Amino acid sequence: MISYLGSGPYCYTDSLAMVAGADSVPPTAVIETLTGSPFGFQLIGGTLPLFDPLGWDPELGLDEAVDLLGLRCAHTAGGTPSQAHARLRSACARGPVLAGPVDMGLLLYRPGTPAPGFGDHYVVVLAADDGAVLLHDPNGHPYATLSVSAFLDAWRADTVAYVDEPFVMRSDFVRERKVTAVEALRRSLPRAVAWLSGRGDLPVPPGTLGGAEGVGAFAGLVERGLDQSTRDLLGSFAIRVGARRLSDAAACLSLLELHGPATVAAELSQHIGALQEPLVTHDDRRLLAGLRCLAPGFERLRAALAEALHDGPGPAAESARG
Repeated sequence: MISYLGSGPYCYTDSLAMVAGADSVPPTAVIETLTGSPFGFQLIGGTLPLFDPLGWDPELGLDEAVDLLGLRCAHTAGGTPSQAHARLRSACARGPVLAGPVDMGLLLYRPGTPAPGFGDHYVVVLAADDGAVLLHDPNGHPYATLSVSAFLDAWRADTVAYVDEPFVMRSDFVRERKVTAVEALRRSLPRAVAWLSGRGDLPVPPGTLGGAEGVGAFAGLVERGLDQSTRDLLGSFAIRVGARRLSDAAACLSLLELHGPATVAAELSQHIGALQEPLVTHDDRRLLAGLRCLAPGFERLRAALAEALHDGPGPAAESARG
């Protein structure tokens, strides 16, 4: 298996890698896998298709990755714009800040903005004063600047459904314990099985479906005719990130010498990636055929991971402990 290397929409993962420091965290493929994002599919509200687990969102994923990596940080949100600005300035004086979600369409250094509601995003704030905010945007914009008022408008994240309060940030990252990539991945496996099993403890909008059921319902939408906004979301974001997540998960499972689950994850990645061309060319017959191939794969991955957990750790984990 050849692992994918290249650009992709890994904003929260790249941001976490930046704030934690290159000498403190494993590669982004490992971080993304630790968030739990590769392990499922959800059709939010019966209409929004995303290649991540039922009930999952980036905030939950970041919390999982921070914990598994042995890190601790201050996680704050809310307040008025002036209070949020003061909190950001104070935190930046101590180190970089992972800010988000923000409304990507209100980051005015990006071409095509303002476009409120374009998508959720995460950035790393390097400095903030009374006039401007200096930040690294992992989507190709190092050392971008925004006026304070423009940044606060984006950071308020009014259009992001999965946060209850504005101005979410993580700062003051410290290492509580030293953790290897293998150890973190091994600890993440029960969580991956739980995500693939369809967690029932998380709130979801009415009509939301996950796993094979969600893929089947999405196929029904394709048969009835996808609206252009859904097609654009899939073509510019969802398929790209879904295929990459599972490719990275396959590489991580191979690192653990869990070759059966790694093979299933790699096949899922290929099935998702193969959806891109028929989606863009409006060949919905082939798109439907691809979705039918994809649907049972998540249960196959769950079963393979559950079996691997039952059989116990592989040689890589034993070596890491020794």
